[in-house]
Amino acid sequence: MPSLPEASSEDTFEFKDDLEDDPERFEEKVSQGLSSDDPVRMYLREIGRIPLLTADQEIELARKIEMGGAEGAIAKRRLVQANLRLVVSIAKKYVGRGMLFLDLIQEGNMGLIRAAEKFDYERGYKFSTYATWWIRQAITRAIADQARTIRIPVHMVETINKLKKVTRKLQQDKGRKPTEEEIAESMEISIAKLRDIIKVAQEPVSLETPIGKEEDSKLGDFIEDRDAETPAASVTQDLLREDIHEVMASLSPRERDVLRLRFGLDDGRQRTLEEVGQLFGVTRERIRQIEAKALRKLRHPNRSRRLREYID
Repeated sequence: MPSLPEASSEDTFEFKDDLEDDPERFEEKVSQGLSSDDPVRMYLREIGRIPLLTADQEIELARKIEMGGAEGAIAKRRLVQANLRLVVSIAKKYVGRGMLFLDLIQEGNMGLIRAAEKFDYERGYKFSTYATWWIRQAITRAIADQARTIRIPVHMVETINKLKKVTRKLQQDKGRKPTEEEIAESMEISIAKLRDIIKVAQEPVSLETPIGKEEDSKLGDFIEDRDAETPAASVTQDLLREDIHEVMASLSPRERDVLRLRFGLDDGRQRTLEEVGQLFGVTRERIRQIEAKALRKLRHPNRSRRLREYID
């Protein structure tokens, strides 16, 4: 695979156009403003010369990857190399969000490799369609990890990006700063949910930021540590609670009520089996059985996948 040049602080150029199949057009459009000997442009020129694959070729390579062995490794390498331009076309859309362009490409390449390993050619869709999800996930996760002291689920990063786009569009359309009600209506969410997203979206300020005329002090020197939960952590807990309630919607009403009482999901107070049994007019053993059945349902991959984002 072509190697990325070392990233530098100068890699802040802008991009305007989408992926081009023609190698010369690809290099020309993506590397506007760069000198001919710039290492970034050299990398783009190198990957631009790698021929793209037909759908039949993708299927053939995917079959070899599935078989494994030396041929499988070679096939995976070829599939990845032929789609490096896809990574560039996606990564350029995330420039200006806290990471250098080359770092975005590197993260996207990791997602591309993962996609090549997981691609199921029997489903009938093109590899690029499947790989796009993995590339975006890898890039948005890297941006979130760098910008936050806690891990934010990928779906929240995407929601924050949507918030920014909607806000910009409303401001352009109305010629003024949109209200919370207008943004919430456009995003089809409640105002409370919008405020939670805004809290998470706030850009962090480094504790190493110089303070004062002489810049001989740092912001962190003036902040008292009271072991308090950070606002971002508090918001994440709120979002986790919402996701738990949504996942629990797949349970029966009685199963939901039992878990809410047993784990204190509504008021923070955990009830004993006996207390819950008295509320429902059944034995504590019956409550234990209902609880066990509900937890088994929640452990199903289709239900637990969403919550797993919070502990990865």
